[in-house]
Amino acid sequence: MSMEPHAFSLRQLQYAVAVAEALSFRKAAERCHVSQPALSAQIAQLEQVLGTALFERDRRRVLVTAAGRELIERARAVLRETDDLVESARRAGNPLAGTLRIGIIPTISPYLLPRIAPALRRAYPALKLLWVEDKTEVLARSLNSGNLDAAVVALESDLGEVDEAVIASDPFVIAAAPDSALGSKRTPAKASELRDVGVLLLDDGHCFRDQALAICTEARASELEFRATSLTTLTQMVAAGAGVTLLPRLAVATETLRTKLTVRPFEEPAPQRTIALVWRRRSPLAGAFGHIVECIRSAYPNGEARETRGAAPKSAARPKRERGRARSA
Repeated sequence: MSMEPHAFSLRQLQYAVAVAEALSFRKAAERCHVSQPALSAQIAQLEQVLGTALFERDRRRVLVTAAGRELIERARAVLRETDDLVESARRAGNPLAGTLRIGIIPTISPYLLPRIAPALRRAYPALKLLWVEDKTEVLARSLNSGNLDAAVVALESDLGEVDEAVIASDPFVIAAAPDSALGSKRTPAKASELRDVGVLLLDDGHCFRDQALAICTEARASELEFRATSLTTLTQMVAAGAGVTLLPRLAVATETLRTKLTVRPFEEPAPQRTIALVWRRRSPLAGAFGHIVECIRSAYPNGEARETRGAAPKSAARPKRERGRARSA
């Protein structure tokens, strides 16, 4: 590692990243709380030091150059590492104090947050958790960019290179109206029973849709035209006789509270998803996340959390899985 002083600053890298994200020098200057001429001068100096143009600009638009795309991405990585360094130093005294930003997907949040949020507040009163609900793809991008510290997701999704700690396995069930062919039975369901049955699924972008669709495709079920944005809508439609659907067991108690539905588990080995907390590799908050996961497991509904207390988090590149593939027990 060279000990020679660098000819550019972290602030200049921040300016460059801001321009690349806003594609506007004016908006980037506003975001960075500096004047536009000052920001433009710093970008010009950075380009001179690097010996290449990062941006193409005229009166109408700003574009990132081919060389600039790679350099801007590396600048983002440098800034993330810098933020982690500062965060590590700040939390050296008490890693479970301050603020953490944690993402969570919509097919988990309404069923898990009411249980774990109070438990985490009681266990760590000096810790403020800011929860962000969104689809897996959005959370993965926010995690990679440093806008989130961690996320509660299903591991069957494409998450990139992350560290993970499993919270629980969440089996799937079939939900049907009591007077339907599937709902009139009380035995564990076979996937083959879905053949030629009209099934309601979530809209595109939900990882649970991909997992449920894989089961339905293999069983040769027929997906109905309507696509819901929430599991609540799916269960209401099924209760009204519009078809059948698949639910994660985590959602069953809440979604069947006010509806007359028959819920049938799959026979073993049952399809399932794996709920976990994930975070960036080499995050200085890894130790804190281990404690948080222990607390979440303890508060998990029905005591069904994975029995892995004390186990070290896994660190691995998560290869992109075949879309919709669901794990079996």
